[in-house]
Amino acid sequence: MAWTPPPHVTQHWQVTKPGATGKRGMVASQARDAAEAGIAILEEGGTAADAAVATAFALAAVEPWNSGLGGIGFTQVAGPDLAPQTLDFGPVSPHALDPSAYPMTGRQKADLFTWPEVFEDRNVHGPLSFAIPSSVAGYAELHAQHGRLPLSVVMAPAIALAKRGLAQDWFTTLKVANSASVLRLYDESARIYLPNGLPPVPPYQGSPGFFRQGKLAETLERLAHAGLRDFYEGEVAGELLADFRDMGSPISAADLMGCKASVKPALEAEWRGKRLFLANGLTAAPTLLAVLDGMRGADFSGRAPTAGWYAQLARVMRSAYADRLAGLGDAEPKAAESCTTHLTVCDKDGMMVAMTTTLLSSMGSRVVLPRSGVLMNNGIMWFDPRPDAKNAIGPGKRPLTNMCPVIGAEGDAPTIALGASGGRRIMASVFQMLSYVADFGMSPEVAAHHPRLDVSGPDGVTADRRLGAETIAVLARDAEVTEVEHAVMPVNFACPNLIRIAKDGTREGITDAMSPWSAALAQ
Repeated sequence: MAWTPPPHVTQHWQVTKPGATGKRGMVASQARDAAEAGIAILEEGGTAADAAVATAFALAAVEPWNSGLGGIGFTQVAGPDLAPQTLDFGPVSPHALDPSAYPMTGRQKADLFTWPEVFEDRNVHGPLSFAIPSSVAGYAELHAQHGRLPLSVVMAPAIALAKRGLAQDWFTTLKVANSASVLRLYDESARIYLPNGLPPVPPYQGSPGFFRQGKLAETLERLAHAGLRDFYEGEVAGELLADFRDMGSPISAADLMGCKASVKPALEAEWRGKRLFLANGLTAAPTLLAVLDGMRGADFSGRAPTAGWYAQLARVMRSAYADRLAGLGDAEPKAAESCTTHLTVCDKDGMMVAMTTTLLSSMGSRVVLPRSGVLMNNGIMWFDPRPDAKNAIGPGKRPLTNMCPVIGAEGDAPTIALGASGGRRIMASVFQMLSYVADFGMSPEVAAHHPRLDVSGPDGVTADRRLGAETIAVLARDAEVTEVEHAVMPVNFACPNLIRIAKDGTREGITDAMSPWSAALAQ
């Protein structure tokens, strides 16, 4: 007989992610261990800012593929008596960077980019891919502006987690294996993540163990004792610079000393009776503003979006991305493996923090600095290698990023905070999660399990097959539709998390349903 195999599905199960509910503080993170660190700081009397910094440092120890001391980011913070702010610690290229060090091969990159391939992939991995690491400066500014507890207390959970080590479970195996072909090129990275030349694997039975990430614990201890500027001007800075010199990175002492987060008023938009505060800087905020404008006349009458709502959203997002990319030429990476992390925090007093940080690619540059244990970003990948491009590789430059942390308020009090990881897919997930909760009245937990679509450019739509035949048929009238699973791997959608404060003060939080380690936790 003639038989055609059905579409293969990677997960023949139904996964649910528990939400969190409470009356005091709450932390939502892509790694539960990091969320526990944030909760511990809230229990010590810390603010949402203290807890966010604690969670971010903890993520360096427990989720190294997505963020860390060698990364960059943006943070939104607001409170009942605090004007909404953006802390911009986005990527900046080294001031001594030489564009001629990135010759093109004449071939197109087949996997990550719409632009030409660079010799030896120097803009993708290795020491020439490093942007100035600004995450520590961002965490320092957030703590200095809005923290209450001593830094030594705030960093204690991260130090404990780094001393314990990274969990050697199946998800670690998967994430390390994804980057193994490049990790093996760099000695310290290979020593840590590829014992015996292979990714670490958990035992077949029993509980997984842990393994240390080089000198990371010692570096965290030094920073907790000496202060976070030590990363840029002290003993840790000396270790970083020694490794940069040995490896051939152009990052200089002046780059480190000049690295500081800038504090700006958040961008404000009105949305269906609410005030939305968006990240002020080179982020996805302008594209989200265009989507908000295009969706003002959409049908919000039901308890869930209709097929027509999704079709309108897809059209609006395609138009918004066409405008975004027209302003850049081809100068924005569409990286299939773009990896980031997002964390959301609120405290008992109503301060809310939405922080998105990244190494850009999964495991960034794939280079662990041996003297400090810092895994460096590959932020130069954000730039176009063509010398005449609008976003060409150059010294001391800032590229456009996809990060999109958002805080929403009713009056002066913030009531919802969210963001996501996932490259160009971030903005679509942030808008849909926001709308599911704020416009359709879904609980955060229901919203996290509701299917979404993705539009990451001016052409085509990616649709969760759970949206159903009717919705997918309506989408297909306007553009080519690719049906996919929302799965652990491949990662077809961004990974959002969200906290909402209800009118009675109850906090509800949720993280991405398909992120195996993620958790929202309440005090």
